[in-house]
Parts: sequence; C-alpha cells; structure tokens
Amino acid sequence: MNQPAPEKLARLRQALEAYESGAAGGGLFDREAEEAKAKVRSRALGLLDQRSRSRQELYDRLVKAEFEPNVIEDVLDDLTHAGLVNDAAFAHEWVSQRHKRRGKSASALNRELREKGVGEADRAEALEQIDPADEEAMAQTLAEKKARSTKCVPSDCKERDKALRRIVGVLARRGFNEGMSLQIAISALDARCAELRAEE
Repeated sequence: MNQPAPEKLARLRQALEAYESGAAGGGLFDREAEEAKAKVRSRALGLLDQRSRSRQELYDRLVKAEFEPNVIEDVLDDLTHAGLVNDAAFAHEWVSQRHKRRGKSASALNRELREKGVGEADRAEALEQIDPADEEAMAQTLAEKKARSTKCVPSDCKERDKALRRIVGVLARRGFNEGMSLQIAISALDARCAELRAEE
C-alpha cells in the first residue's frame, strides 16, 4: 500500500489542527459546513431508524424540515456510499413486506414505489418477487374472506350486485386488475351462496 507523501500528511495535519481550533475557514475542513451536515445526518439517521426509506423520500422529509437542499444532497451521497441509502434494497423490502402482509398487488406496489421516487429499473427488479399465480391466489383469499361477511343469500339482483361490489372493492383498493377482480369476486360470492344454501 502506498504511503501518503510527507507534504500531504503535513497538510492534513494542519487542516485537522485548524478544524479543532475552529480556524478552518477555507481549508480542507469547514466547521460550519460539518456542523450543518451533522444536523442533517442526525435527522436522516433518525428517519432511517424508524424504517427503510428511498433517497427521494428522505430528501423530501429533510427539505420539509427546512434543511438546505445542497447540504441534504451531500449527506445523502455520504449515506449512499455507506450503504445506508439504497433504493434497490428499499424497493425489494417494500415489495416483500407489503405484498405478503397487506396483500398489495404488483400494480399498487409499483405505483407506491414510483411515488417514493424509486427508478424504473429498481422497481422492476423488486416486483420480480411477485409471481402472477401467487398474486391471483392472494386475490382469491381476500375475496373469499370478504365473501364470508355475506350472512344470507342475496334476495335479488340488486342485493347480489351490492355484495359483489363490496368484494370487488376490497380487491380494487389493493390494486388488483379489474377484470380478474370481478371474476374472482363472482366465484367467491357464488361459493359463499352455495355454503349458505347448504346450511339452510
């Protein structure tokens, strides 16, 4: 490993001494700039401590907290280099958690990530975790669960449509495809009505 040249070491030592004494003005270290960065860094780390976030999400929150945009960018660059801000990792975690725990569709998750400033390539890679067959099975499970809230066989078309809309609404809020949602909702409601008739 190459050793730093003696004159470079001397310059670094002088800069450190100037920083310690508060006389850094215009040298390698700028006490004021470092203090500004320290405040932004502290707030950013506090936000990351709550949960993983995209770079854009952090930037927006820090701007809202009235920090200087150029200082925010510097801090976010530092955190990115340190691996603490990583949009690809954030997107992967976001999709994994919200698909499994909240039953969100790939379409809804793609929209959420786009709103958080995650780039197209990172979104696409994260969404590869979702298998279309798994997504359909999840929609089926949600529809069946909602269909169980129907306590009696609808007495006419109006009542049936109302029950159907409730099931489709659950799927729509999670971003599932409209055509698929309607098919699954009809199937779930029919199965529930058959159960209710069998109980009579």
